[in-house]
Amino acid sequence: MISRRDFITAAAAATAAALNPGRLLAALEKQTAPLPDLSRWSAVRDQFALDRDLVHFASFFMVSHPKPVRDAIENFRRVLDADPLEAIEHRMFQEKDNIQIKIRQDMSAYLGSQPEEIAITPNTTTGLALVYHGFALKSGDEVLTTTHDHYSHHESIRLAVERCGARMRKVALFERSSTATGTEMSDRLRAAIRAETRVVGVTWVHSSTGIRLPIPTLAQVVADANRNRGEKDRIILVVDGVHGLGAVDETIARLGADFFCAGTHKWMFAPRGTGLIWAKSDRWAQLRPIVPTFANLAAFGAWMNEDTSPRTTTAFDVTPGGFHAYEHQWAMGAAFRFHEKIGRSRVAARIRELNDQCKAGLAAMRNVTLHTPYDPALSAGICAFEVAGVSPEDVVKRLHERRIIASTSPYRVSYARLAPSLVNSPEEVESALRAVREIAGT
Repeated sequence: MISRRDFITAAAAATAAALNPGRLLAALEKQTAPLPDLSRWSAVRDQFALDRDLVHFASFFMVSHPKPVRDAIENFRRVLDADPLEAIEHRMFQEKDNIQIKIRQDMSAYLGSQPEEIAITPNTTTGLALVYHGFALKSGDEVLTTTHDHYSHHESIRLAVERCGARMRKVALFERSSTATGTEMSDRLRAAIRAETRVVGVTWVHSSTGIRLPIPTLAQVVADANRNRGEKDRIILVVDGVHGLGAVDETIARLGADFFCAGTHKWMFAPRGTGLIWAKSDRWAQLRPIVPTFANLAAFGAWMNEDTSPRTTTAFDVTPGGFHAYEHQWAMGAAFRFHEKIGRSRVAARIRELNDQCKAGLAAMRNVTLHTPYDPALSAGICAFEVAGVSPEDVVKRLHERRIIASTSPYRVSYARLAPSLVNSPEEVESALRAVREIAGT
């Protein structure tokens, strides 16, 4: 048996070792347990502390932290609680122990990028705002977006263009989400681009209907429009990718976007309140930072020396400063490693399998309309539907009465949503379908 005094002494020594120069990362990594065997889906499900009395089909809304992420949060929290000043002021931003660089390294392999191409943000909304407000738009410029985008995307654009006299225009890429095609969407985007268009903003996977836009195809439309334009008139493609990242087997850096914004606390299973912006290194110069950064010592040095000469913007400059939940930022790396241990293609295949099952079941029901495309190339992890004569809110309420957690889409036209993910099984999907049949009276 270890005495209380020995236990306290050992704990103090461990904390001191963690805070020694050049030892913070090494100490944290030493505390990091190897990832468990995730070859079985039941083992993946066991990593989440979800209420087992409920069947969860809304995990895309806000993540339940899997165990490796919970452990990473707790490990760094202990370091911060032991001596916050030492950990933050003298350790985590130092060259050998720069936590934010390590986080970027953990994310970059999954994204297919370089670490210096990633800005760390709290969520998708902040990322979109940083990008749109960072553009040097002027009076007469146009930001073209779609009628289908989310509040956060539309408002980020509106607030940005109002400040500089530019304008926002919306175009419908399809008439009906369930029957949309890639050709229809690319043709409509091509026809909507004008001489004054400077930015095109789209969403990869829509939380309203579950449709997945063919981003590489749309990126080619933008590239074609740029072919005869000078650099200052070049159209920039911005993608809100929050419901595709972690759900689709695509490498972000090869999608064709100029700027890709996403929270990582949804399909990626990263901590709540974390996100990213990705862009190629040469694209960051197109932005002006909006929030002072703590991630670039050059910015701090310029302030100290009262040096206001222009500097080329980098991803580090766009990473918002101020104090954050650093233990959550640190655990982003654990989430990306967790995903990679399962395997991106395997994750996407599982989500596709469960969603194909869900869509097929919903499409076969009388009194039920499926609004998500059946084509798996145009959908991902969200199934949007409506039941004749029953409001989306009542559908969700009645499902909850059956211990099934569903959600509604927060748009002017709202639908009920089931989102099968890695925490679900085919049996749970079938139980949800049975419940919808009962609600629909079929």
